[in-house]
Amino acid sequence: MTAAEKFKIAEEDRLRADLYNFLGVILSGPPDEMLLGQTAGLQGDSTDLGQAVSTLAKMARITKPRTVESEYNRLFIGLGRGELLPYASYYLTGFLNEKPLSLLRQDMTAQGLARAQNVFEPEDNIASLMEMMGAMIVGRFGTPADLNTQKTFFNKHIGPWAGHFFSDLEGAKNSVFYAPVGTVGRLFMDVEVEAFRMSAA
Repeated sequence: MTAAEKFKIAEEDRLRADLYNFLGVILSGPPDEMLLGQTAGLQGDSTDLGQAVSTLAKMARITKPRTVESEYNRLFIGLGRGELLPYASYYLTGFLNEKPLSLLRQDMTAQGLARAQNVFEPEDNIASLMEMMGAMIVGRFGTPADLNTQKTFFNKHIGPWAGHFFSDLEGAKNSVFYAPVGTVGRLFMDVEVEAFRMSAA
Protein backbone atom coordinates (compact mmCIF):
# COMPACT_ATOMS: atom_id res chain seq x y z
CA MET A 1 0.00 0.00 0.00
CA THR A 2 1.44 3.40 -1.00
CA ALA A 3 1.38 6.44 1.26
CA ALA A 4 -1.19 8.01 -1.08
CA GLU A 5 -3.52 5.02 -0.64
CA LYS A 6 -2.91 4.78 3.10
CA PHE A 7 -3.51 8.46 3.83
CA LYS A 8 -6.02 9.22 1.03
CA ILE A 9 -4.09 12.09 -0.55
CA ALA A 10 -6.45 14.55 -2.28
CA GLU A 11 -6.21 14.49 -6.08
CA GLU A 12 -5.17 18.16 -6.15
CA ASP A 13 -2.31 17.46 -3.73
CA ARG A 14 -1.21 14.40 -5.69
CA LEU A 15 -1.05 16.55 -8.84
CA ARG A 16 0.95 19.21 -6.98
CA ALA A 17 3.38 16.56 -5.75
CA ASP A 18 3.67 15.16 -9.30
CA LEU A 19 4.61 18.59 -10.67
CA TYR A 20 7.15 19.17 -7.90
CA ASN A 21 8.66 15.74 -8.60
CA PHE A 22 8.73 16.35 -12.35
CA LEU A 23 10.55 19.66 -11.89
CA GLY A 24 12.95 17.97 -9.49
CA VAL A 25 13.78 15.19 -11.96
CA ILE A 26 14.13 17.43 -15.01
CA LEU A 27 16.41 19.84 -13.11
CA SER A 28 18.56 17.16 -11.47
CA GLY A 29 20.26 16.17 -14.73
CA PRO A 30 19.72 16.25 -18.49
CA PRO A 31 16.63 14.21 -19.43
CA ASP A 32 17.22 10.94 -21.26
CA GLU A 33 15.14 9.69 -24.17
CA MET A 34 12.56 8.13 -21.86
CA LEU A 35 12.00 11.31 -19.83
CA LEU A 36 11.87 13.40 -23.01
CA GLY A 37 9.23 10.97 -24.32
CA GLN A 38 7.19 11.26 -21.12
CA THR A 39 7.50 15.05 -21.24
CA ALA A 40 6.38 15.07 -24.89
CA GLY A 41 3.20 13.28 -23.78
CA LEU A 42 2.19 15.93 -21.22
CA GLN A 43 -1.03 17.80 -21.90
CA GLY A 44 -1.85 21.21 -20.52
CA ASP A 45 -5.18 22.97 -20.10
CA SER A 46 -6.18 26.55 -20.99
CA THR A 47 -4.59 28.14 -17.90
CA ASP A 48 -1.25 29.95 -18.19
CA LEU A 49 0.42 27.03 -16.41
CA GLY A 50 -1.34 24.55 -18.69
CA GLN A 51 -0.21 26.47 -21.77
CA ALA A 52 3.38 26.43 -20.47
CA VAL A 53 3.15 22.64 -19.99
CA SER A 54 1.90 22.30 -23.60
CA THR A 55 4.83 24.41 -24.85
CA LEU A 56 7.28 22.25 -22.91
CA ALA A 57 5.70 19.08 -24.36
CA LYS A 58 6.12 20.47 -27.89
CA MET A 59 9.76 21.32 -27.17
CA ALA A 60 10.38 17.81 -25.81
CA ARG A 61 9.03 16.31 -29.07
CA ILE A 62 11.71 18.07 -31.14
CA THR A 63 14.65 17.84 -28.71
CA LYS A 64 17.31 15.13 -28.83
CA PRO A 65 18.98 13.84 -25.63
CA ARG A 66 22.44 14.92 -26.80
CA THR A 67 21.23 18.48 -27.53
CA VAL A 68 19.58 18.89 -24.13
CA GLU A 69 22.64 17.42 -22.40
CA SER A 70 24.91 20.11 -23.83
CA GLU A 71 22.31 22.76 -22.97
CA TYR A 72 22.12 21.46 -19.38
CA ASN A 73 25.91 21.56 -19.09
CA ARG A 74 26.09 25.15 -20.36
CA LEU A 75 23.33 26.24 -18.00
CA PHE A 76 24.35 24.48 -14.81
CA ILE A 77 27.89 23.10 -15.08
CA GLY A 78 30.00 24.97 -17.64
CA LEU A 79 33.75 25.49 -17.44
CA GLY A 80 34.21 26.48 -13.84
CA ARG A 81 30.51 27.24 -13.45
CA GLY A 82 27.38 27.30 -15.55
CA GLU A 83 25.27 30.29 -16.53
CA LEU A 84 23.03 29.74 -13.48
CA LEU A 85 23.77 28.66 -9.91
CA PRO A 86 20.55 26.92 -8.81
CA TYR A 87 21.09 27.12 -5.03
CA ALA A 88 19.07 28.86 -2.32
CA SER A 89 22.25 30.06 -0.57
CA TYR A 90 23.48 31.74 -3.75
CA TYR A 91 20.16 33.42 -4.54
CA LEU A 92 19.59 34.59 -0.96
CA THR A 93 23.14 35.57 0.09
CA GLY A 94 25.26 35.72 -3.09
CA PHE A 95 27.45 32.86 -1.85
CA LEU A 96 27.26 29.05 -1.83
CA ASN A 97 26.99 26.90 1.33
CA GLU A 98 25.71 29.73 3.52
CA LYS A 99 23.12 29.98 6.31
CA PRO A 100 20.12 28.98 4.11
CA LEU A 101 21.79 25.58 3.60
CA SER A 102 22.41 24.98 7.32
CA LEU A 103 18.80 25.99 8.13
CA LEU A 104 17.55 23.61 5.45
CA ARG A 105 19.64 20.76 6.87
CA GLN A 106 18.09 21.33 10.30
CA ASP A 107 14.57 21.25 8.84
CA MET A 108 15.37 18.18 6.73
CA THR A 109 16.41 16.34 9.89
CA ALA A 110 13.20 17.42 11.61
CA GLN A 111 11.13 16.17 8.63
CA GLY A 112 13.02 12.86 8.36
CA LEU A 113 14.48 13.87 4.97
CA ALA A 114 18.05 12.95 4.05
CA ARG A 115 20.29 13.46 1.05
CA ALA A 116 20.58 10.34 -1.11
CA GLN A 117 23.92 8.54 -0.78
CA ASN A 118 24.77 9.04 -4.47
CA VAL A 119 24.03 12.78 -4.48
CA PHE A 120 26.91 15.16 -3.84
CA GLU A 121 25.24 18.49 -4.61
CA PRO A 122 24.42 20.76 -1.65
CA GLU A 123 20.86 20.06 -0.49
CA ASP A 124 19.65 23.59 -1.22
CA ASN A 125 19.75 23.10 -5.00
CA ILE A 126 16.43 23.65 -6.78
CA ALA A 127 16.05 20.03 -7.93
CA SER A 128 16.41 18.65 -4.39
CA LEU A 129 14.01 21.21 -2.94
CA MET A 130 11.36 20.40 -5.57
CA GLU A 131 11.72 16.67 -4.77
CA MET A 132 11.57 17.31 -1.01
CA MET A 133 8.36 19.31 -1.37
CA GLY A 134 6.79 16.58 -3.52
CA ALA A 135 7.83 13.93 -0.97
CA MET A 136 6.36 15.91 1.95
CA ILE A 137 2.99 16.40 0.24
CA VAL A 138 2.39 12.67 -0.33
CA GLY A 139 4.33 11.35 2.67
CA ARG A 140 6.95 9.44 0.72
CA PHE A 141 9.11 9.18 3.86
CA GLY A 142 6.35 8.91 6.46
CA THR A 143 3.13 10.75 7.19
CA PRO A 144 2.11 13.37 4.60
CA ALA A 145 2.90 16.89 5.83
CA ASP A 146 -0.17 18.95 6.75
CA LEU A 147 -0.79 22.24 4.97
CA ASN A 148 0.83 24.34 7.72
CA THR A 149 4.01 22.25 7.62
CA GLN A 150 4.13 22.48 3.82
CA LYS A 151 3.54 26.22 3.98
CA THR A 152 6.29 26.76 6.57
CA PHE A 153 8.82 24.72 4.56
CA PHE A 154 7.86 26.43 1.30
CA ASN A 155 7.96 29.96 2.74
CA LYS A 156 11.32 29.34 4.38
CA HIS A 157 13.24 27.40 1.73
CA ILE A 158 11.51 27.78 -1.66
CA GLY A 159 9.23 30.84 -1.83
CA PRO A 160 11.91 33.51 -1.25
CA TRP A 161 13.98 32.57 -4.31
CA ALA A 162 12.60 29.80 -6.55
CA GLY A 163 10.43 32.17 -8.60
CA HIS A 164 13.50 34.32 -9.32
CA PHE A 165 15.50 31.26 -10.33
CA PHE A 166 12.78 30.00 -12.70
CA SER A 167 12.46 33.47 -14.21
CA ASP A 168 16.24 33.52 -14.76
CA LEU A 169 16.01 30.06 -16.34
CA GLU A 170 13.31 31.30 -18.74
CA GLY A 171 15.51 34.14 -19.95
CA ALA A 172 18.95 32.49 -19.74
CA LYS A 173 21.13 32.89 -22.83
CA ASN A 174 21.59 29.12 -23.14
CA SER A 175 17.95 28.18 -22.41
CA VAL A 176 16.11 26.50 -25.28
CA PHE A 177 14.52 23.31 -23.94
CA TYR A 178 14.83 24.71 -20.41
CA ALA A 179 13.10 28.04 -21.20
CA PRO A 180 9.60 26.48 -20.96
CA VAL A 181 10.77 24.50 -17.89
CA GLY A 182 11.47 27.92 -16.38
CA THR A 183 8.01 29.15 -17.37
CA VAL A 184 6.30 26.10 -15.86
CA GLY A 185 8.32 26.50 -12.65
CA ARG A 186 7.70 30.25 -12.35
CA LEU A 187 3.95 29.94 -12.89
CA PHE A 188 3.71 26.96 -10.53
CA MET A 189 5.56 28.90 -7.82
CA ASP A 190 3.08 31.79 -8.31
CA VAL A 191 0.18 29.36 -7.85
CA GLU A 192 1.74 27.88 -4.70
CA VAL A 193 2.51 31.31 -3.18
CA GLU A 194 -1.09 32.41 -3.74
CA ALA A 195 -2.57 29.12 -2.46
CA PHE A 196 -0.52 29.26 0.72
CA ARG A 197 -1.44 32.94 1.18
CA MET A 198 -5.14 32.11 0.81
CA SER A 199 -4.81 29.25 3.29
CA ALA A 200 -4.08 31.83 6.01
CA ALA A 201 -7.45 33.49 5.43
